[in-house]
Amino acid sequence: MSDQHALEVLRRLSESLTPGDLDHTLDRITAAAVEVLPGVHYASITVRHADGHLSTAAPSDPMLLGLDAAQYEFREGPCYEAATDAAYVVSPHLAADERFPRYAAVAVEAGIRAQAGIRLFDTPNEAAQGALNLYSRDVGSFTDLSVVGQLFAHQSAMALDYAREIQNLQQAMKTRQLIGRAVGIAMERYGLSEERAFAFLARVSQARNVKLRVVAEELVGETGAPEA
Repeated sequence: MSDQHALEVLRRLSESLTPGDLDHTLDRITAAAVEVLPGVHYASITVRHADGHLSTAAPSDPMLLGLDAAQYEFREGPCYEAATDAAYVVSPHLAADERFPRYAAVAVEAGIRAQAGIRLFDTPNEAAQGALNLYSRDVGSFTDLSVVGQLFAHQSAMALDYAREIQNLQQAMKTRQLIGRAVGIAMERYGLSEERAFAFLARVSQARNVKLRVVAEELVGETGAPEA
């Protein structure tokens, strides 16, 4: 791929990855992969969760759910390896790839001839990993994907970081509102000032060794108070 073509791909990528929440960002990453990366007909994202199980997010076609599930079951395939071990896996000719004998048969039957997996994120504190899965109907695809693929992954990772910040901010705001409602309920129920009501909830949280949010959820749930 020429430098000019690579720059054009990145320009289109920056236009495609519009800011948004996490679900929107995941959908845009797979859609952008199909739109701008050469040879890509389908894309999905594999997430390896803290408990080790794998799940598929934002598939560009429902067919990919079955293909990804087959890789999880067989514990082989580019998307499985990129999500669990290697950072970059390419199989330009799946039918002849001796690394993935069981999965390749499933993929070829579904019309997939080449595939690549690129690590998108790795969060050690949460023990979560994620990989972008690229699928092609053409033998020989992805042989020159390395540079552009890594740049795509970098841009996508930045978009995901932004989306996580938005999600965390939204969750923090919801938690603050929830605790505020619980404080109001405690004030009314026990005739406490706002400061004493908050201290009461904090003591309950500490005594039970649960988060303050959990105590607030329970109190609001008992009263049937509607959530904001």
